[in-house]
Amino acid sequence: MKRKSPKPRTFPNDGRPLLRFLAKKRNRISPLLILTHDFPDPDALASAFALQYIAERVYKIQSRIVHGGIVGRMENREMIRLLKIPVHKIRSEEVKKYPCVALVDTQPEFRNNSFPKSRRATIVIDQHASVRKPNSEFAIVDPECGATSVILTKALLALKREIPKSIATALVYGILSDTLDLYRAKRADVIETYLKIIHRCDLRALAHIQNPSRSKRFFQTLGQGIHNAVTWKGLVVSHLEEISNPDLVAQVAEFLMTYEKCRWSFCTGRFHDRLYVSLRASHAATKAGNLLRDILVQREDAGGHGTIAGGSFQVGKNVSERMWKRVEHRLIERLLKRLRIPSKSRFYRPFSN
Repeated sequence: MKRKSPKPRTFPNDGRPLLRFLAKKRNRISPLLILTHDFPDPDALASAFALQYIAERVYKIQSRIVHGGIVGRMENREMIRLLKIPVHKIRSEEVKKYPCVALVDTQPEFRNNSFPKSRRATIVIDQHASVRKPNSEFAIVDPECGATSVILTKALLALKREIPKSIATALVYGILSDTLDLYRAKRADVIETYLKIIHRCDLRALAHIQNPSRSKRFFQTLGQGIHNAVTWKGLVVSHLEEISNPDLVAQVAEFLMTYEKCRWSFCTGRFHDRLYVSLRASHAATKAGNLLRDILVQREDAGGHGTIAGGSFQVGKNVSERMWKRVEHRLIERLLKRLRIPSKSRFYRPFSN
C-alpha cells in the first residue's frame, strides 16, 4: 500500500490574522492604548513600536504606547533614545480612558502589567505560554516563536511595504535579545523571519544599543552580585538586597550563568516593597518558568520560557531586614528541594580569595 506523503509543516502564525483584525475593526478600536509589561525589555518595546506603526500608518488607528514600572537597563534606554520610540510611563487614569487596549509581550491574567485583571483586552500578542486562554477579543499567543517581535515582524513582512529602518532595528534587537542571539530559536521560521528583517536595520545603531556606556551604579551592583554569590552542585545564588531598578536582577543572573561550573543561577533584589527574582538554566529541558513558579507562593507571580524565568511578589512596606532575609532564605530552601539538592548542602563563595 502506497504511503501518503506527510503534510507540510505549518507554523502557528504568519501575521495575517492580526492584519485582518485591524482592517476589520479599525474604526471601532481607535484610539488604541498599547500596553507592555512593567519594566519593558527590548522585545516588548520593539513589539509595541511595530504594532503602533501598523495601526497608525496602515489602518489609521490612533494609538499610544505605555508601560508600568521604569525602563531600567541602559541598553533599553538607548534603544528608546536612538530609535525614537514614543513610549510613555502609564498614568493612573489612562487604562480607564481608553476603551480599547492592546497588550504586547504580556497577557491580561499575568501579574507583570498594569492592566485590570477583571477587564477584557482588545488585542493580546505574546510569546509566553499561559494556563488559560487570554481574556481578549483577539489574541495571538505563540510560545515557540522565541520572541513576540517575531510575530510583529511577520505581520510587517506580510504587508509587503517598506519597513522603516528604526522599526526594523528595534525588531532585530527584540529577536536577538529574547533568543540569546538565535541560540534559543526552536523553529526554522524564526531564523527565516530574522534573515528577512536584518538587512533592513541600522547595524551601527544596533551595535551602539547592545554596547552602551554604563553607570557607576551598574558596576557596583554587578560587583556586589559577584561578591555575594554562593554555589553548590551547579547552583549559583546571589542576593543583591536593595537595587536601583529591577532589571539588574536579570542582568546579574545572566552574568553569573557564564560561570563555567554553573547549571542554574538564581538572583534576587529588593525594589520598594517587592522582591524581584530571576532564574537562569543551562538547558531548555529544565523549563525555568515552571521551576520558578513551583517555588513561589503564588504561581501567577512568575513566568518564563526555555532557560529564562523571572517574577516578583510583594513582601510589604517598612519590612525589617530580618523579614527580608527570612523570605530570601525560604525561597532558597524551596529551590533546593525542587532541584533535589540536599537542604543541608554547604554553599561556598567561588569568587572570594
